[in-house]
Amino acid sequence: MDKKYIATPIRTREILQKYAFTFKKSLGQNFLIDVNVLKNIIGHAGIDKTTGTMEIGPGIGALTEQLAIHSDKVVAFEIDGRLLPILEDTLSDYDNIRIVHEDILKADVHNVIKENFEEGQPIHIVANLPYYITTPILMKLLREGLPVESITVMIQKEVADRMAAQPNTKSYGSLTIAVQYYTEAKVVMNVPKTVFMPQPNVDSSILKLVTRNEPPVQVEDEDYFFTLVQAAFAQRRKTLRNNLTSHFKGVFDKDTINEQLEAIGIDGTRRGESLDMQEFSTLANAFYKLQQDN
Repeated sequence: MDKKYIATPIRTREILQKYAFTFKKSLGQNFLIDVNVLKNIIGHAGIDKTTGTMEIGPGIGALTEQLAIHSDKVVAFEIDGRLLPILEDTLSDYDNIRIVHEDILKADVHNVIKENFEEGQPIHIVANLPYYITTPILMKLLREGLPVESITVMIQKEVADRMAAQPNTKSYGSLTIAVQYYTEAKVVMNVPKTVFMPQPNVDSSILKLVTRNEPPVQVEDEDYFFTLVQAAFAQRRKTLRNNLTSHFKGVFDKDTINEQLEAIGIDGTRRGESLDMQEFSTLANAFYKLQQDN
């Protein structure tokens, strides 16, 4: 029965041959060829026939087709113009799909949502993201405060681990804090290389991000907070005090930094990876206020 679906090795090869399609390495194109993996992604995404879904990089429509079957409407962003006639063909059986020929990084996603979905409709983003540009795409979606309930994406395993990491682990870093400030992050499944065509060089995971109604910590200034978090991880082997000293060069001297750390009760000999988000917000708020007062 699965033979009719796009996501099989035979059907994928047929489509690629019919259109003499060649993969563009620069676009990080790896198409999914396993229907069971797609159904698992959809199961984890928690979508149903009331749900609006958005996809990024539909390729030849393997995931798009499954989203069309299981949700109310699909809007998919595709940057590669060569894929538009292919998608028109492969998805011709479905009348609840709209393909937007646009770079997701430049798109006005708020407007696309407004134009395509009912007001108040639950919306979920589900995608097999190009690995080379995963982080910029996710950070754009998170920082824009879109009215979406969750984002479920297939990404490089190492990046998924970093986004869902806990303090005091090798994967924990500034990316962890940035993602978990906006969402609750969880790796829900690991995926072998064999379910892709062509096979990537890296292992993949499915990451689910459930958007928070409000951040878990209060910060005086978001940009300042994220910049300070990045500074704390600038050189992972260095202590917090040393990383902050480099970051605040010409702004605060070492004594001022020490006094401030002491005042908020954070040991300057700790490393960035040992601080949780609450400690980072305390740190950022304290230095922000100090900078405002000077």
